[in-house]
Amino acid sequence: MSKLPDFEGLAMFAKVAEEGSFAAAARVMSVSVPTVSRSVARLEERLGGRLFNRTSRQLALTEFGASMAAKAGEIYRQAEEVESEAQELAIQPRGQVRLAIPMSFGLRWVAPLMPELMRRYPELSIDLHLSDASVDLIADGFDAALRIAVLPDSSLVARRLCAVTQYLVASPGYLEAHGWPKHPRELAARSCLSYAYRARSQVWRFTHENGVEEDVVPSGQLRVTNSDALLPALLEGLAIAELPEFIASEYLADGRLVVLLPEWSMARGGLYFVTPSARTRSVKIKALSDFFAEHLSEPEWRWS
Repeated sequence: MSKLPDFEGLAMFAKVAEEGSFAAAARVMSVSVPTVSRSVARLEERLGGRLFNRTSRQLALTEFGASMAAKAGEIYRQAEEVESEAQELAIQPRGQVRLAIPMSFGLRWVAPLMPELMRRYPELSIDLHLSDASVDLIADGFDAALRIAVLPDSSLVARRLCAVTQYLVASPGYLEAHGWPKHPRELAARSCLSYAYRARSQVWRFTHENGVEEDVVPSGQLRVTNSDALLPALLEGLAIAELPEFIASEYLADGRLVVLLPEWSMARGGLYFVTPSARTRSVKIKALSDFFAEHLSEPEWRWS
């Protein structure tokens, strides 16, 4: 006897048990009645017990058959799912995807990935919407978005790609002129630039290494809807600001900016690929999600 399970026999037995007759099962599976009968008989011989009691007018599961039917049915359903997923993956992603991405992040880290995405999926087109304002994916007709947040919108399906750290920064020139702040409370008397689209509020929340929290409301001459607009004033030494790691890292690396209050951490959010739940299973959305996971899960912008 072959050590390989009789998957065909189990599948046909499951379908006969479900349909209640050999003829109905044969019709559903597009095979002949003798084929189904032979497969079930072969399975009975292999298992060493009768699965059905047969009469000229009636077909009923034996006690042994009833104990096997549910398990055989589950094997049948799993095989259908595997086959369906394989067929779906074999289809080349095609069509348009409307994708919303924060402006600065999109220009720095997503736009450079577009040539590879275009080469990999020549039948896929991307309508790329770059804005720091949070869009309503469902109401505005977007297929997906990359979002940077502490927590994603619970009404959406979210795939976390990586962590995103926020840093409090200033230039060496600012620190020479105004000194280093030693506690978040000191920021109330400093010029602090702010970002209009913070996910939670305009409050900066700091957490010390020992777990103590401190909230600060930044106050300064400039509030922006795009974090890149903070850089000229920061680099001129005019103020302090909060910057995400994916912007700050290049300036920290060459010393044009430095991290303040390193023993205090700011909000530690994440980068998420989010979709409306109804669209998450399409081939093109899955391909895009996997593509971004491949390229952004271990980002180049990390600053230690």
